[in-house]
Amino acid sequence: MQVRYFKYDGSLHWHFDAVRLGVDRFGTWLGAPAGTALQRGSEPPLTWEVAQVLLVPDGERWWTANFNAAPHPTEIYSDMTTVPSWHGDELHAVDLDLDVVRRRGGRIERLDEDEFAEHQVRYGYPADVIAAAAAAADEVFDAITADAEPFATEFRPWLARAAELTLREPTC
Repeated sequence: MQVRYFKYDGSLHWHFDAVRLGVDRFGTWLGAPAGTALQRGSEPPLTWEVAQVLLVPDGERWWTANFNAAPHPTEIYSDMTTVPSWHGDELHAVDLDLDVVRRRGGRIERLDEDEFAEHQVRYGYPADVIAAAAAAADEVFDAITADAEPFATEFRPWLARAAELTLREPTC
């Protein structure tokens, strides 16, 4: 299946292939093994050096979360997005620039607040989108800081399954 992130103007942003691993109380888990091609728009693809798993949360959540295998320096990378939606075998979400990460050493950071402010003007984000993205960033930051699930340990078995996947030919 394809994971496709767009910018607010509809242009293709990050996209990559993943495998649907399963569903639990937190949402749908998608996995990608080390060596997976990741591409931003039409730029040349990059190669993911480690296995990763993506959580697509259930409900009206304005985020997705990537969990990276060691030794990647970023253990958790959560993108604030519009509510992700399924389109057949594709996942779509609009990347709203704000990110929350947990580094391998435990440091938790908010990223790209300047880009979020710039893109509010450039793309004309409506007030409800701005509020939802900011609230989602607070929600994720607080959950990671509190070591709450799914950010504590729930992702680990899913990540182990992603690490066991066999690399397929990319379709980016």
